[in-house]
Amino acid sequence: MKKNIDENNEQTNLLKTRIKNINIFKGKSALIEKKIAIVAGQWHSSIISKLLLSSLETINEAGIPDNQVDIIYVPGAYEIPLALKKIAISQKYSAAVTLGVVIRGDTPHFDFVAGECSKGISSVSLENNFPVGFGVLTVNTIEQALERAKEGEENKGREATLAALEMADLIGKI
Repeated sequence: MKKNIDENNEQTNLLKTRIKNINIFKGKSALIEKKIAIVAGQWHSSIISKLLLSSLETINEAGIPDNQVDIIYVPGAYEIPLALKKIAISQKYSAAVTLGVVIRGDTPHFDFVAGECSKGISSVSLENNFPVGFGVLTVNTIEQALERAKEGEENKGREATLAALEMADLIGKI
């Protein structure tokens, strides 16, 4: 174990030396210029609620008041990209967070919904230079979804919100 720690410290020091004269850009979770949108699917509402609560707490921790947040509910994960596209092109928002739950079943439905949702979100983000935090759970079981939605630092609603805020800040710096 000591060897791994020493190797990591050596690599960290080497990296610090290498990048000393290089411009570094990094976003932070901070107050944003415009509103933030949260697009939430309504399937598995008890899990969505846990993700949404964590997302809202994270937004407030970043100094963003509730009146700068809009929540847009869509039927399910498949519908998230269309709502997200309308949000992105409206230019009313600095970033968006997407929250959904897709649980694998006995049919290929999961593959289509999860794949198209992910592809659509990515496409909207890239085509519109619009920061999006991806908080759509794609899991095999309800237990896995509940684990990812539990209270704390690893809640995926929190992680997606942090990513959206950091990207909004970073895009403004680049």
